[in-house]
Amino acid sequence: MPQLLLELFSEEIPARMQKRAEEDLAKAFGEKLKAAGLDAKAIKTFSAPRRIGLFVDDLPAKAADVNEERKGPRVGSPEQALQGFLKGAGLTSIDQAQIVEDKKGAFYVAKIERAGRGTAEIVQEIVPEIIRAFPWPKSMRSQSSDLQWVRPLHNICCVFDGKAVKIAVEGVGSEAVTWGHRFHAPEALPVTSAADHASKLRGAKVLIEREERKTIILEQASRLCAAKGLELVEDIGLLEEVAGLVEWPVVVLGDMDPAFLNLPGEVVRLSMRTHQKYFAVRDPKTKGLAPHFIVVTNIEAKDGGKAIAAGNARVLSARLSDAQFFWKVDTATPLYTEERKAKLEKIVFHQKLGSVWDKVERVKALAEKLCAVTGAEPKLVREAVALCKMDLVTETVGEFPELQGQVGRQLSALTKGNHESVATAIEDHYRPLGPNDRVPTDKVAVTLALADKLDTLVAFWAIGEKPTGSSDPYALRRASLGVVRTVLENGIRFKSSNRRRILLGYLNMSLAELYYQSADYRALQEEAFEQDVLEERVRSDPKLVLLKDHRPNDYESLPKQIKEILSRKIGEVPEPPTSLDLLAFLADRLKVQLRDQGKRHDLVDAVFALGDDDLVRIVARVEALDAFLKTEDGANLLAGYKRAANILAAEEKKGKWSAEEAKSQVDAAKLAEPAEKALYEALEKALPAARAAVEKEEFAAAMKALSGLRAPVDAFFEKVLVNADDPMLRRNRLLLLSRLREALSQVADFSKIEG
Repeated sequence: MPQLLLELFSEEIPARMQKRAEEDLAKAFGEKLKAAGLDAKAIKTFSAPRRIGLFVDDLPAKAADVNEERKGPRVGSPEQALQGFLKGAGLTSIDQAQIVEDKKGAFYVAKIERAGRGTAEIVQEIVPEIIRAFPWPKSMRSQSSDLQWVRPLHNICCVFDGKAVKIAVEGVGSEAVTWGHRFHAPEALPVTSAADHASKLRGAKVLIEREERKTIILEQASRLCAAKGLELVEDIGLLEEVAGLVEWPVVVLGDMDPAFLNLPGEVVRLSMRTHQKYFAVRDPKTKGLAPHFIVVTNIEAKDGGKAIAAGNARVLSARLSDAQFFWKVDTATPLYTEERKAKLEKIVFHQKLGSVWDKVERVKALAEKLCAVTGAEPKLVREAVALCKMDLVTETVGEFPELQGQVGRQLSALTKGNHESVATAIEDHYRPLGPNDRVPTDKVAVTLALADKLDTLVAFWAIGEKPTGSSDPYALRRASLGVVRTVLENGIRFKSSNRRRILLGYLNMSLAELYYQSADYRALQEEAFEQDVLEERVRSDPKLVLLKDHRPNDYESLPKQIKEILSRKIGEVPEPPTSLDLLAFLADRLKVQLRDQGKRHDLVDAVFALGDDDLVRIVARVEALDAFLKTEDGANLLAGYKRAANILAAEEKKGKWSAEEAKSQVDAAKLAEPAEKALYEALEKALPAARAAVEKEEFAAAMKALSGLRAPVDAFFEKVLVNADDPMLRRNRLLLLSRLREALSQVADFSKIEG
């Protein structure tokens, strides 16, 4: 069958955008083809610095013919309805429609017969639509065209079944040609098919498959290192980026001054990676960095790359010389100094939230409380908090911002007496930095990481800076996902013997503290109060009634700091926002996490609806519920629940049933039918068994206890009339359904489950 080739040739596309662009192109093209009646079994994409494209095998020469009947409005319908029907069916007059009668009356029916359009014609139509709407993160307009594209677009090469297909897009060229390597073979190359395209470009020193370029880079780099008795320090992210920078990868091994190895390895690797796009090299014997680097070039040099290696070595030496100077300055003093603290006090974290040091103080208060949950030693946590932001004002981090945390760890390790856990926490409290980054495991690091992220979330919630659908300038989604992953992967339990919502308590407590401090930042209105007036104001002001568990009973119970603030400034400070909203935001991140693991987020809703905030317990419930609903018993029991809930909801709507009545006990003596007696007995066994299993957090056992209800529930709905004429029978049966709803609610709110 015919084959389609599409290549969009432009100036250099940023390397970080190429892989995603391939995915977006394949998705958009597949959707457009499907909408036009063409089925693309496989769309293969490619990308290189100056081109992105695709090819599709086995496309039919034209779309399938359309033969269908479309039912329209009833005969005698208003003119507006008839005109809408005619437009949708492609008819010009109602006389072109047939009249068909059925049990409900006479209707108009349009018989639509349309020959399938040619594939080339369809492609000519959809390619411009895809190009104009392509979702580049950033785009630009060139002097020669009004088209918005990531970089100036020069040519659209489209070939179907060996013939060129002209594509018209804002003055961009459309010829069945491509161009080879910018330096080695820059001339135009006519193409007739995907195979011809790839073959000619390979001959012109362009490899269009990014995976092939990545493989070549790794193989050449490993071979060069092995010849010198070295090992390549693999870097997947850098490999992805470098593969997008070259069309014809050629790997060169360069040398650097061994004197630079006295710098921390992170500094050397970051300078290589971020500024120069070099791979680091390791000595397999010492496991330390070797005085060499790998650079990937885009040309085959006549001297084998010696001049390239020497030039890159000079550039790297200049960068590392600066780093060496900064590191020498930073290591001359301990990590914690009053001078560095003073600098942090001057750095604004946020205009409404004070300085970076103000944040450190808030994190310290929360981290000390979290020690009871994480099991970390409070003394070490306090030390780690005091040091965790100090490296932000070091010379090294000033030059290499990406090393925040890592520089602090190195400097902390150089200070005599600092505990290893403190050094680890300084680096790891920023983690995880993304969905693929590792999670802290040391207890001190876990405590500090949670406190730092929870404070960030609470602080921005308190000032109303929440993420929107299109904006998250403070990376609050990343922070909340970090909280979720840290809690889950370390098995941290926010729970207590009386089952209070402990995580919610921590969030509320932090909001309360921010509320008290906010009077300092807002400075709305100064009022002088006599002592007795002030006391009365504090007692009566509803804005000071923050939390049920943290309500100030009288003026003397307030902390000294708060009394000082109140005595200076009393303004119309807004009430603190509810942390239930923030907890829901964390729940959404948990849904994202579980969805990525293949879990249904309606199950997360069903479990969260119980009012639990122990993330570990929530996940355990979701997993047990997911497994249960995949069984036949689970699916049928869900259907039974839905039916019971619908009956109860209908009765409540009529005013014939209420939540108070549902609390009554079933009168066993009034049970008439064997099926309702069997359901009553099954509920009497299942409800306490499920409740006991849930208390022990044995959720699989709870599901097993509930599975015994499946057969009695099926029999009840098959053989028993719920709305019986006898009021006592009807009431008893509604109570049975209420008991069923109560039993299933032990593990989740089944009303939230789809299906």
